[in-house]
Amino acid sequence: KIGVMFGSPETTPGGRALKFYSSVRIDVRKISTLKEGENTIGIRMRVKIVKNKIAPPFRQAEFDMLAEEGISLEGDVIDLAIEDRIIDRTGSWLSYGEVKLGQGRDKARVFLKENPHILDELLEKVK
Repeated sequence: KIGVMFGSPETTPGGRALKFYSSVRIDVRKISTLKEGENTIGIRMRVKIVKNKIAPPFRQAEFDMLAEEGISLEGDVIDLAIEDRIIDRTGSWLSYGEVKLGQGRDKARVFLKENPHILDELLEKVK
């Protein structure tokens, strides 16, 4: 839509039938790029349910999509543990009890991948 003053200027291509007949419509956005040095290893995504005939609509989720693995389990566990206050965030440092996970989410994700026993502990507490 050109020149839209109110509402979203975005449209779904394919006419009106696609919007009407679809059971689930999902808006997928890239939030940031995940890098390891100079190399891009994945992206951080935000997914918003625009329409859902099967379950409640308008829900949101954020997760890491890695090029090699797909959705990152370690990244999801870190997000949930921070939300539940299992992992302490002091500035950019993340720590679990006495264990320093790393400076920033990316370093903490790599640390959890290298130490699966700590990942299992966090996974049990988050569940």
